[in-house]
Amino acid sequence: KCGSCGGPGYASPLDAMKGPREEIIYIPCIYRNTGKKIPDFLATVDVDPKSPSYSQVIHRLPMPNVGDELHHSGWNICSSCHGDPTKSRDFLILPSLISSRIYVVDVRTDPRAPRLHKVVNPEDVFWKCDLGYPHTSHCLGSGEIMISTLGDPAGNGKGGFILLDAETFEVKGTWEKGPEVPPMGYDFWYQPRHNVLISTEWGVPKALGYGFNPNDLGKGRYGRRLNVWDWSSHRYIQAIDVGEDSAPLEIRFLHNPDASEGFVGCTISSAIHRFYKTRDGTWAAHKVIQVPSKKVQGWILPEMPGFITDILLSLDDRFLYFSNWLHGDVRQYDISDPKNPRLVGQVFVGGSISKGGPVKVCEDEELQSQPEPFVIQGKRIPGGPQMLQLSLDGKRLYVSTSLYSAWDRQFYPDLIR
Repeated sequence: KCGSCGGPGYASPLDAMKGPREEIIYIPCIYRNTGKKIPDFLATVDVDPKSPSYSQVIHRLPMPNVGDELHHSGWNICSSCHGDPTKSRDFLILPSLISSRIYVVDVRTDPRAPRLHKVVNPEDVFWKCDLGYPHTSHCLGSGEIMISTLGDPAGNGKGGFILLDAETFEVKGTWEKGPEVPPMGYDFWYQPRHNVLISTEWGVPKALGYGFNPNDLGKGRYGRRLNVWDWSSHRYIQAIDVGEDSAPLEIRFLHNPDASEGFVGCTISSAIHRFYKTRDGTWAAHKVIQVPSKKVQGWILPEMPGFITDILLSLDDRFLYFSNWLHGDVRQYDISDPKNPRLVGQVFVGGSISKGGPVKVCEDEELQSQPEPFVIQGKRIPGGPQMLQLSLDGKRLYVSTSLYSAWDRQFYPDLIR
């Protein structure tokens, strides 16, 4: 509903903040590693307070296969194509982290009851791209869909990108060009006005696939780099080291399209780094937030990191949010000075250190006592805060609890049950 433009989305992030309030949301729901041989599904949730089915799942769309591990989602077309009346945002892209399938879901015909439109088989991804384990899906201004991957078809680490045609959803090949590619992949974001794309690294798929093994640390199996690409030539040009086994995951540029900086959340090191363009045109990063570990008893290690798994920025670039999946808190920072983020909000929604659980906190730099359990309508909710999504107007933050089923099963068995 963007006035006279006729195209999808909004002319600017600030325009998007004036958009209508969301009424439904879509969320992938995972059955893999639960012991139930049932396909993952896409849930439609009613989030309209005026609706009689408010806060309820109103539709489930099961996938046709078992064991996919749905994870992130993206759109076929977005504000990158704002102003093009031939484009419309009406398909949801669902990459499968483990099976390497890519599902295309029709949300135009009936937004409250989506239907499956197309399945991109893993063989197409393997043969045309020599990639596997797809993760982040972004729509491009070219009308294409770009999906980052964690590795190659055999489960070795390899940072690459799948390109889909946004009309036919056929695999076109890889986005990257040239002989050099990063040793790992995960998330990415791009900023065309600065001719750059930056990607991140989680770990080697066949190492992390079955759970988190502390013995993998120090062996080069988890990521440590931000990988810089030339946007126009599609070539890998620079690596920024943010520390051994830091596992930089979610990366976000500021929304201002002229901005040449942003933030990345490092999971295992529990740090936020600000990345930025230097005067000589290269890119650099420095740490601006460090979540201290807590000394504990009753856990797999004597110290528990915060484990930052998702970050996001408000559309007006005022606030940075991130989730500590293990500690259990979601934090809000004022980033009006990006070099010096200031903590202005914190709420605990589950986690591993709440009162009454198996973990005893022996030493804590931040808290005087362990937080209360997370209870909704009398039920203690297991798991910790993971994926985040902010409403357009910045007034409501949606939080989900699953990280990745093999790790969920290991760290939050009650969440799996």
